[in-house]
Amino acid sequence: MFDFSNSIDLPLIWAGIIATAIFLYVLLDGFDLGIGILFPFAPSDKCRNRMMNSIAPFWDGNETWLVLGGGGMFAAFPLAYAILMPAFYMPLIIMLLGLILRGVAFEFRFKASGSAIRLWDYVFHVGSLSAAFCQGVILGTFVQGVKVDGRHFSGGAFDWATGFSMLTGIALVFGYALLGSTWLVMKTDNHTQAWARKVASYVLAFVGLFMAIVSICMPFMNKNIQVFWFSMPNIFWLLPIPLLTLGLFILIWKDLHLKKAEYRPFLGSIGIFLLGYIGLSLSLFPWMIPFNYTLWEAAAAGPGLSLMLVGVVPLLPIILCYTAYSYYIFRGKSSHEHMY
Repeated sequence: MFDFSNSIDLPLIWAGIIATAIFLYVLLDGFDLGIGILFPFAPSDKCRNRMMNSIAPFWDGNETWLVLGGGGMFAAFPLAYAILMPAFYMPLIIMLLGLILRGVAFEFRFKASGSAIRLWDYVFHVGSLSAAFCQGVILGTFVQGVKVDGRHFSGGAFDWATGFSMLTGIALVFGYALLGSTWLVMKTDNHTQAWARKVASYVLAFVGLFMAIVSICMPFMNKNIQVFWFSMPNIFWLLPIPLLTLGLFILIWKDLHLKKAEYRPFLGSIGIFLLGYIGLSLSLFPWMIPFNYTLWEAAAAGPGLSLMLVGVVPLLPIILCYTAYSYYIFRGKSSHEHMY
């Protein structure tokens, strides 16, 4: 009844769903992780209260997309899940512990007083920093590829700890800090906004530096990536991606320093992440386990994919509408008063 596998490319559709869920997680949870990364550097307790209040209505709902991405891979691409999860066990566990720490800190900070508030400030920071760094490490390890023997992971427990994965871990920390600081430019005013503009200007330079380094390294990691980006006529078709990225960096810098715009720096940061994600996805397509199994080879059986799609098709728009509605309801500037 639900077998549409002969008429549509179900593995490709599911790869698109999972890729979208991962990007939405990186985008939506990225700015509140970025605020956690910047948290102890805020100039005052009132600024920290504003920062916390700006993400209070959203932070837990943002992690819905992480569940969808991980659960979708488990159900739609079981081979990829079985091979990649053992390769990422340690950074995944650290990431989840970091997310738990920041969730606990979020709840307890609003009820703490005196010196206990500072303790939860640092717990919130450490949880956010470790989660962001481990996500970058996982990304770098995925891009490099893992050791595979047949249908099993054959590497060691610390294969993820490479120079490139450490680089991408640090890069994502700065990327999330950019999202967080530009979010604060949009959601706060006065002293907090002025501080956020300075921070955004600082991390913007590091994001540009790390994006350039990663972009230079990737073609040397795999011959197929090098051919894809620098062969004719691909180089002309793909040239708009780096050019648009450079344009967004210039636009954000102008909005932070000259035009004093409030919304455009955050939207520009989203654009930088989107273009980087598109470039990365194009570089790795069609690999689900670089560079061993394509998404079609790693996919579950057609009837199972079609059955799950019947459930996802009506639920995904509901989640998107609810998310958009929550951001609409809690629009406007944040205050330092307790609201949670």
